[in-house]
Amino acid sequence: MDFVQLLDMLVHVDKTLGFLLAEYGVYVYAVLFFIIFAETGLVVFFFFPGDTLLFIAGAFCATGQMNYVLLMALLIAAAVLGNTLNYWIGSKIGQKVFTHDYRWINREALHKTHNFFEKHGGKTIILARFLPVVRTFAPFVAGVSGMTFTRFQLFNVVGAASWVISLVTAGYFFGNIPIIRDNLTAIVLLGVAAATVPVVLGGLYKFGRRVMSRG
Repeated sequence: MDFVQLLDMLVHVDKTLGFLLAEYGVYVYAVLFFIIFAETGLVVFFFFPGDTLLFIAGAFCATGQMNYVLLMALLIAAAVLGNTLNYWIGSKIGQKVFTHDYRWINREALHKTHNFFEKHGGKTIILARFLPVVRTFAPFVAGVSGMTFTRFQLFNVVGAASWVISLVTAGYFFGNIPIIRDNLTAIVLLGVAAATVPVVLGGLYKFGRRVMSRG
């Protein structure tokens, strides 16, 4: 198996998980750990299928092919560690931005972002877990903006546990129902929309109030 084939299998692991279990057995736990860690910890892997992966893995737990408790413990750890690495990378970049006068950096905007994460960063970190792509960049931005590590880590753990437990459990109870299994992509997209729309509407509402107050 060459690198391209391996990458394709990882990207579409939700469709190949059964094959991986048959071929590699318990080593699949390490593969799933890596995927969740990479998606949440390295911005270049934002395209990994975290949501569908958790759901499908939960379905395999229901059939006895994977251990429900072990899987959740490993993936929660992967999600927490991934976000922590992402935050650390962002904080290292952020320190340079805060201590050097770069013409191409809007320092006022950076300080506003820092204040936003100090006030609302907790909710952002938790909600971002359920939003593909956003969950990859949120901890990075939190690190860049200078959100305190203790505060970040508190919401990081809560968000990781909520994300993994809810999706793995949903897959455990509903993943093997034919109509759900056959329409998983549409269901996941619907779930993403349900999580995204309130956030967008809330942002638009606050923006509208700000514009009205200035007028």
